[in-house]
Amino acid sequence: MLIPLVESDPAETAVLASLPSSLAAIERLVLDAVSSPKTKVLYQQAIREFLAWYSAGQPGPLSKAVVSSYRTMLEGRGLAASSINVRMAALRKLALEAADNGLMAGETAAAIGRVKGAKRLGVKLGNWLSQEQAQKLLQQPGTDTLKGLRDTALLAVMLGSGLRRSELAALTVEHTQQREGRWVIVDLLGKHGRVRSVPIASWVKAALDRWTTAAGIDTGCVFRAVNKGGRVTGQGMTAQAIYNTVTVYSETIGLKLAPHDMRRTFAQLARKADASLEQIQLTLGHASVQTTERYLGTRQDLTDSPSDRLRLRI
Repeated sequence: MLIPLVESDPAETAVLASLPSSLAAIERLVLDAVSSPKTKVLYQQAIREFLAWYSAGQPGPLSKAVVSSYRTMLEGRGLAASSINVRMAALRKLALEAADNGLMAGETAAAIGRVKGAKRLGVKLGNWLSQEQAQKLLQQPGTDTLKGLRDTALLAVMLGSGLRRSELAALTVEHTQQREGRWVIVDLLGKHGRVRSVPIASWVKAALDRWTTAAGIDTGCVFRAVNKGGRVTGQGMTAQAIYNTVTVYSETIGLKLAPHDMRRTFAQLARKADASLEQIQLTLGHASVQTTERYLGTRQDLTDSPSDRLRLRI
């Protein structure tokens, strides 16, 4: 029996029930092989959508031609390249797991793996704040209530350290330690299981201290729910609650931002303040400097090279 991660569409559930058990079992194999909860949900949705489409009238067994036809259909629906590519990634994973478990020929799985995703036209830079906008956003929660202190600290960590919302939700008091004479968020578990340490500025640490002291938090999760009566409840905040917090405060300054825009703001402001690209990359936890460059909207310039500025001669 499949254990749904999200609420299933009744029509898709009926379709899955009518599929051969070996084909329906592939979904479970794929989800068991994925560690990220968010990716599990996305892949489950993608696979169920594909299987519903496939069973509605696609002749013959799964093949490269069938998956290519599905991609063409998605493009015809006008889906964004990123949405199509998530679906294609899920189907490649489906084919790989099916082959590994003897449910599909290896040659067929390899062929499906070669189906290309949709082309991205241009570079999606996202949004970020100017120095003045970031300062204004930090002032929105206020510091005269417990919730205001929490939200000020939350925005300070995002803007001042570039943490992801999932990292904020998992942040504990124990993460913040002194290293080499300064405060650092140590051993932070990020995307794809990468561990990093993030130095924090004194103003970020001050905002954290004001919140944790007022809330009486000296261990465990840093950010926690505050009820309408102004009391701390529960043991943490969800990533969705953090998303909602950023959205609400950004709207008060006439913008609509997501938590990832706070990461972009950190990168942009740090770069404008002459922070090195390498150090920004390490702080954000990017595996590739190319990812950091996309955050900054920059790319290598072969005509205006840093090497031209060296005053060396032979």
